[in-house]
Amino acid sequence: MGSVSLKIGDGTARFKRASYCSSALNLLMLFSVVTTNLFALYAFTSSPKNHHNASHLLLHTHKNISLISEQVSLILREIDSSQKKLSQMEKELLGYESIDLSNSKIATELRTFLQHHLLPLGKDSRTGITEMVASVGHSCVKSMNLLSQFMNYKVSGPCPDDWSLGQKLILSGCEPLPRRRCFAKIIPKVGLQSFPDSLYKNYSDKIYSWSGLGCKNLACLNAKKLNRDCAGCFDIINGYETQRYVKGRGKNDFLINDVLAMGNGGIRIGFDIGGGSGTFAARMAERNVTVVTATLNVDAPFSEFIAARGLFPLYLSLDHRFPFHDNAFDLVHAGNVLDVNGRPEKLEFLMFDIDRVLRAGGLFWLDNFLCTSEDKRSALTRLIERFGYKKLKWVVGEKINGSGKSEVYLSAVLQKPVRV
Repeated sequence: MGSVSLKIGDGTARFKRASYCSSALNLLMLFSVVTTNLFALYAFTSSPKNHHNASHLLLHTHKNISLISEQVSLILREIDSSQKKLSQMEKELLGYESIDLSNSKIATELRTFLQHHLLPLGKDSRTGITEMVASVGHSCVKSMNLLSQFMNYKVSGPCPDDWSLGQKLILSGCEPLPRRRCFAKIIPKVGLQSFPDSLYKNYSDKIYSWSGLGCKNLACLNAKKLNRDCAGCFDIINGYETQRYVKGRGKNDFLINDVLAMGNGGIRIGFDIGGGSGTFAARMAERNVTVVTATLNVDAPFSEFIAARGLFPLYLSLDHRFPFHDNAFDLVHAGNVLDVNGRPEKLEFLMFDIDRVLRAGGLFWLDNFLCTSEDKRSALTRLIERFGYKKLKWVVGEKINGSGKSEVYLSAVLQKPVRV
């Protein structure tokens, strides 16, 4: 038996070469098995009185073989049809379908973006890459009309003032957005203060983009409850934001100094998921802890407001894998952003990504998570326990909401274990 060696990188793949004798023997055995089964089938299906008649035997054999062949062909066709149906169902469920670049409705810039582009200097010696391949979320196929509208712009010209359209695509799972070759609208940032004075300084409404939003100024935003974690959160001069994380209103409101003490001085960088107007990052900045705040501009210019405070906003939906390396952060902070509309599989994906970016020994601060039902609290508790986190602090308490009803909240500080 000979062998063939194929060099692949630093390794060697070996393949055995079969001899003609071995192949012939396998074919003979296969023919014997098929013939035996055909005659056995005939013996059980044909009448005994016909066995003496050779012509009838041959005729019945041919008929049975023909019948078997038809049945096998029918079964194979049904299997093939079922596989195609399953494949199509899978594409419909996942929202995945190849983008047809020949479609006349696709914007020219989108077609250009999706085409492969050869590297100008040829093959890259380090990576082996010869061409650049565009990245676009497969869920974009579900929103092709919106995507084509978003990509319909003049190259090297000003971008359309339609960031709300882009955010709508992101919330539909269409990210990263493929718009690349236009200039974003410039809004003069007049009167910005230097750090750390910028942390608690209100600026003119004119430095923010209000297009696509119901409110057109900060006063309007402060009169609204934008979400469970942001009621008047843009009032950083006179509102509750001036006391948040340093003065609690209930047992579920942990103080930032107490949580930092649990980290034994090892908290240097953190990640705040759904951080509202950036007050958590501001409090941490006062204590020389750098925090990245993940947010979207849902009903308010959150990202611009955070940036105006001299903090780091990350424009990212929770459907996206966090763009950080493993074990990067000392602390991860999250609140009701973990409420993913009753989708336990989405919460599980999110928790695994939180665990991935949090270093061993780091802290996960769950801040005032609203438990709308006992089942919801139990499901979250079971999920957390699967990760084996140490419960440094765990408080379940009640609060009275604006309508006078009692609500149950969970706050916790958990420490990621060292896994081997």
